[in-house]
Amino acid sequence: MRIELNDNMDDLLVKYLLDEATAQERREVVEWIAEKPVNQNYFEHFKLIWLRSKQLAVHSGVDENKAWMRFKERVEENEVLAVPLQPSIFFKILRVAAAIILITGAGWYGYLLSIKNTVSQRVSVYSGAQPLVDTLPDGSVVTLNKNTTISYPEKFTAGDTREVILKGEAFFQVMPDKAKPFMIHANDVTVRVVGTSFNVKSSVEKTEIVVETGLVEVTKKEQKVSIKPEERVSAVKDQGLIKEKSNDHFYTYYRTNKLVCNDTPLWKLAEVLNESYRSHIIVSQEIRNLPINTTFEKKSLDEILNIISETFGITVVQKDGQIILK
Repeated sequence: MRIELNDNMDDLLVKYLLDEATAQERREVVEWIAEKPVNQNYFEHFKLIWLRSKQLAVHSGVDENKAWMRFKERVEENEVLAVPLQPSIFFKILRVAAAIILITGAGWYGYLLSIKNTVSQRVSVYSGAQPLVDTLPDGSVVTLNKNTTISYPEKFTAGDTREVILKGEAFFQVMPDKAKPFMIHANDVTVRVVGTSFNVKSSVEKTEIVVETGLVEVTKKEQKVSIKPEERVSAVKDQGLIKEKSNDHFYTYYRTNKLVCNDTPLWKLAEVLNESYRSHIIVSQEIRNLPINTTFEKKSLDEILNIISETFGITVVQKDGQIILK
């Protein structure tokens, strides 16, 4: 299927993948991807090719410019591409891969056909308005939070890894396979495991990984850290990886319907409620650090707010779409 893109969107997609887009440009790309499923599928397939080209580039020392010119000539003659792409995108994304394939004699025609087959056999799952449990081809189980998309091949057969692309939040229970590590790509972060359970949450500005069992390796550009149970890694846009203790289990809420608070400051609970219920709760400065100790199980937002109000003797005011605690 042909995807019609204007030149401006072509450039934005390239800048987004190269991590050179501004915050406004990243929002435009995210909105375009979410606009319709065909845009989502195109972007995921496009990103897959980009990731593979980066892996090839690590082992290459060839002259990319000369190889690129030869690559374009052969592509025009044989028309083997799976998805028609604008020249500006091809130049930025496939240039390195083309150079390596042509110079090393690895079989450019066969390589592009393999990409075509991989793209056509990928599965995309979107959770929609409710969390969704999905079983991957290797038996790994993934629980998607609301409005989350995961993309993966129909079978984990090619290559030495099991790779998926995530947009949103998901909890993974990975089947052990030391010969074929499991890898998750979320924004500019790669999570690598063999067999373990952990949560990955990605947004435009931040990616966060929390481990429940096993050991997880997180990579961003040249930085790499390992985390174990009760630890988390945060990767904020334009910053490095930050490793710290995981002091709460709020990340389990979409799976268990339980909010467990252990001396949790009120501002922290408000953040979780805003995200979970799409609300806009504001906590006044005087009470923001009040600690709360309780478990909210399958409660509505109004029920939770009533309990908070009674516990601390505070007032809950709803005005102009905001909920103010004071």
